Amino acid sequence: MRRRTVTAGNLEEILQLTEPDRAQEQQAAPPAAAPQPPPRQEGDGLRTEFEFELPRGYVDEAGTVHRHGAMRLATARDELRPQIDLRVKENPAYLSVVLLSQVITRLGGVTDVHAGIVERMYATDVAFLQDFYRRVNSEGHTRAAVTCPHCEGGFEVDLSGGRLGES
Repeated sequence: MRRRTVTAGNLEEILQLTEPDRAQEQQAAPPAAAPQPPPRQEGDGLRTEFEFELPRGYVDEAGTVHRHGAMRLATARDELRPQIDLRVKENPAYLSVVLLSQVITRLGGVTDVHAGIVERMYATDVAFLQDFYRRVNSEGHTRAAVTCPHCEGGFEVDLSGGRLGES
């Protein structure tokens, strides 16, 4: 395996080299007249997108609070791409910001989630998203085991559901 040093000058070149070959994809694509498979239903197979609700919410420039969002499963490329990002090279703690910005598909009315948006989130929400990412991509679910502070009874909550403590 050949190692390559990444600089700002050749970052775009490397990203283009790692993109799938569009010509091959078009040749391999079925003809337009081919029947399309029916849309996936819940329970049909692999779930690839998970909804969430942020504890505090992202506040945009207009003052609108965005709490509900969706995160897709990460690919190997999603986890590798931040490694060549210069911001991550300068500050390894920035890795989670870049990674989260790639897998969050929407946040309230915001559909173009980028690193600048994740940077402006409250630390509570970023910590929630990091844990949510880990649960979805490592454990395959969004459930968390919790213990009631009053009765000390144990139960599970689904982090993708409503706000904790609400029915």
